[in-house]
Amino acid sequence: MDDIQKSFVERLQQQGIAIDDRQLHQFEQYYELLVEWNEKMNLTGITERDQVYTKHFYDSLTLAFYVKMPDIGNMADIGSGAGFPGIPLKIAFPHLNLTIVDSLNKRITFLKHVVETLGLEQVELIHGRAEEVARKQGYRDGFDLVTARAVARMAVLNEFCLPFTKVGGRFAAMKGSDPSEEIQEAARSLKELRGSLNQVYSFSLPIEESDRHIVIIDKKGATPAKYPRKAGTAAKSPL
Repeated sequence: MDDIQKSFVERLQQQGIAIDDRQLHQFEQYYELLVEWNEKMNLTGITERDQVYTKHFYDSLTLAFYVKMPDIGNMADIGSGAGFPGIPLKIAFPHLNLTIVDSLNKRITFLKHVVETLGLEQVELIHGRAEEVARKQGYRDGFDLVTARAVARMAVLNEFCLPFTKVGGRFAAMKGSDPSEEIQEAARSLKELRGSLNQVYSFSLPIEESDRHIVIIDKKGATPAKYPRKAGTAAKSPL
């Protein structure tokens, strides 16, 4: 274990998250694949090893500081891109039944390779638009926890993600800058989609101290039949 990994492990331990040598090896494999594949497709602008461990891996796992992951059975990560936060959370909490939805097939191809190489089980990777997948049986109102990291503004995210969230489940939006204005904008979409603001957690990433926020939304009722609207509508005309 080198200094970067040691620092990563110690910071997680401070938050009550323990990872063993096998999991640490999986994170290192993930890093190597990310850099390798990034040379042929645009997965991330962050490739320095210490930065990947902090800004991608640790940042993804901050969700577990505020949500009791051992209590989560299944989780959907919407617009996951290169696999964040879904894959780091799956590595750290192997019991999770993880579904990732992304609209770009080449990213799904990359994630399939990651899942196979790391030996991850109970991971479903779906190439498709969130608005279309959320209408399918087994996905609609189907997940204990739904996540999205740096995907869109809250009014749009609510329509992407709350239809996947089961009644009594939670949607967690992972944000950089203060989302207060976005949350105010999203009041109508929350009401329409049967969501209720639970809490907003604010913190800073270690070392560089950049701001992070996690918005927790509770799902109070089944998704109305008219939502989500057809693909592209939410982004063009948010609720």
